[in-house]
Amino acid sequence: MKFWPLIVLLLAPLAQAITLDTLQQRFTRQPVIRAHFEQTRTIKDLPQPLRSSGEMLIARDTGLLWDQKTPFPMQLMLNDARMVQSVNGQPPQVITADNNPQMFQLNHLLRALFQADRRVLEQNFRIDFQDKGDDRWTLRLTPTTTPLDKIFSSIDLAGQQYLESIKLNDKQGDKTDITLSQHRLTPTTLTDDERQRFAAR
Repeated sequence: MKFWPLIVLLLAPLAQAITLDTLQQRFTRQPVIRAHFEQTRTIKDLPQPLRSSGEMLIARDTGLLWDQKTPFPMQLMLNDARMVQSVNGQPPQVITADNNPQMFQLNHLLRALFQADRRVLEQNFRIDFQDKGDDRWTLRLTPTTTPLDKIFSSIDLAGQQYLESIKLNDKQGDKTDITLSQHRLTPTTLTDDERQRFAAR
């Protein structure tokens, strides 16, 4: 009996270890998640970084809504069929896999990042997943397919219960840092307004 406490101590960290599979399962249990985002783009030829902020929504079975509020309004909707982007109230631009396959692939990948979709990630990246303890994790993705390997040197994700940060490092030395906060899991279904945005053409 004296050995039981030691065995429990040794096995406890193993039982609580986070893997990419457990992370994907965790995200799968979040059918609709809304969060605030802060984005900073550092471009080597510009003296100051470009900053923007707003609200985002990822719905597991529907797609991604990205509502930039500052420095100017920009709305983005992405689902399996198309991407619709409207900037500053201008007529929306529609991108599909037929009219712009590379852009659509990049934006479709963004949805896979938010959902930690292992199948999609393994098809496009070399994966380095690390359990950082205290339920925290990091995920470094190194592109292995074109055009991703021509654009990004790496993509870094990190978080705990939720995805909290995305860092896009491109081949030209520019960086995009996205920080997510104020995560909300309710309501667990889309509002009427959100459904209408996904249905818009």
